[in-house]
This record gives sequence, C-alpha cells and structure tokens, in this order.
Amino acid sequence: MKFNTALSVVGTILLNIAGSLCQLDVCGQAPLNTKIVGGQAATAGSWPWQVSIRSAKYEGHFCGGSLINKDWVLSAAHCFQSSFLGTIEIYLGLQSQSGSNPYKEYRTVSRFINHPNYNNPPHDNDIALLQLSSSVTFSDYIRPVCLATAGSVFAAGTESWVTGWGVTQSGGRQIPDLLQEVMIPIVSNRDCNNNYGGGITSNMICAGLTQGGKDSCQGDSGGPMVSKNGSLWIQSGIVSFGQGCADPNTPGVYARVSQYQDWINQTGVVKLNSSGFRSSPDLLSFSISLIFSIIPFICSLYFSSEKLFE
Repeated sequence: MKFNTALSVVGTILLNIAGSLCQLDVCGQAPLNTKIVGGQAATAGSWPWQVSIRSAKYEGHFCGGSLINKDWVLSAAHCFQSSFLGTIEIYLGLQSQSGSNPYKEYRTVSRFINHPNYNNPPHDNDIALLQLSSSVTFSDYIRPVCLATAGSVFAAGTESWVTGWGVTQSGGRQIPDLLQEVMIPIVSNRDCNNNYGGGITSNMICAGLTQGGKDSCQGDSGGPMVSKNGSLWIQSGIVSFGQGCADPNTPGVYARVSQYQDWINQTGVVKLNSSGFRSSPDLLSFSISLIFSIIPFICSLYFSSEKLFE
C-alpha cells in the first residue's frame, strides 16, 4: 500500500509538472481571431500581442509594439532615440484609443534596450526591447506572439498581417480610433532592393502590393507583421520604414525578426528554441532534479513494503 500511495503522489506531482511545462508555450495563440481579409478595423482580441506605445510629448500614441512574454515588448529602435523615454506608457489589450477598453492593461517601462548596431539611415537593425514595470497576466485579450527564429523562411507571396493605429493615408495627421489590420504579401529582398534603388539589407524583410493601396504608415512603427503557421501566429517583421505609404512599387520595410534570435537570447529577455517557442531552462532543470530526488524515495518505500510482506 505504501508503494502504491507513493506512486500515486509522485504521479500527481509529475502530471502537475508536465502541465506547467505545457503552459510555457502560449505564444502565437489568438482564440478570438477569425479574420480572412484585410484593410479594416480589427475586432477586440484579434491581435492580443498588439501594444500601443504612448507619450505625453506626442499627446498620445506614437508607436506600436508586440508582447513577447509577460515582461517584455518588442518594438523598433527608431521610436526611442529621444530624451523623453521617462514619459512612455505601454497599453495592452486595447481595441480603441479612446473607448472604454474593458480588457486594458497599463504599464510604464523600466528598461529600454535598443540594438547597439542600429543605424539611421538606413534603419538597419531597427529593433528594440522594452521591459514592463510589472508582469502582465495572459488572457484571451493579452497574449504573447511567437517570434520567427534563425533560418525562418518567408517566401515572396507569403500572406502577412500588419496591425496598428498608424495614419490611414500618406501625410495624414489623425490616427484612427480603432486598431487597424491589413493583409499584404511578402516581397523578395531582391525585388524590394530594386524598388528602393539599394539599401535593403539581410536584416530587413519587405511586404506590399505592386499596385500599392495597402501598407503600414506613420504611427505603425514598431508594430508587428505576422504570418500564420498552422494554428500559431509568428512575427516575421517589425514596422520600420517606407517611401510614402501604400505607393505603387514601394513595399513597406520591416526589421527581419529571424535575424535577431541570438541578440534576443543574449539579452536574457527570453530564450527561443529552434521551433520559435520559448523555453524555461530553470523550470525544466527543476523538474529533472525533482524526478531524480523522488526516485530514491520511491525505492526506499518499495523496499520497506517488501520487508513488511516477507
């Protein structure tokens, strides 16, 4: 009986550990997203990793970003080159810039990490990490996105979604109240480089229509470009720059997320494995250690029970 009881206890412990490990990979899930066309306002919860970055200097929203775990946001380095960093606020779970937003969470930023090799121009290495003042709790309306890892391929024509509160026309000054979404295809770096007359590096990825008409624009900077892989959404790009907005033959240019796996890992923000999922070495090590510490306990109970029935 002691042996059976021990097995039952250990089994329960191991099942709880397995459940915890399964909960580590929550990125890229958007249960409320059912969209199949672009160029319109998004419904609440469609893009749960989208954040609005605000500052009193700009009288509100000025850049976007994406939640990558409970403590960190990914954005563009060019958004954080001024001395007003202490005024920045992060809003999560938003659909509207002015509405009630019942699922809204608000944080300040405790730490900024701009890529050390960011160059402006030509906006190479246009990537930044922002640490939230406190952790967020995940829900259907606030979830992290999966990040494309090294070697990820997004072929020309791949359907990609861009989201944000940027202006809806080139030269516009008024941002939309509701979060906007648009679907655009990936453009090869070769074609993009030809369109721009040079300057497109391997650290960039482009997307847009030959005829124009759909694009990111001012105010979308730092926001995510994502593609769906099976049931998961993977962030391939960060809104960086463009020539005009939605002009023909001038696709939008994005920081290529897959180029920065090593840099993100080195910062210690979040570890990515080869599948693009986050892993928790500490929890895994703890689980293994716990398993091996339980084995002697099981054996001792087993041999004790053997003696009882001799």
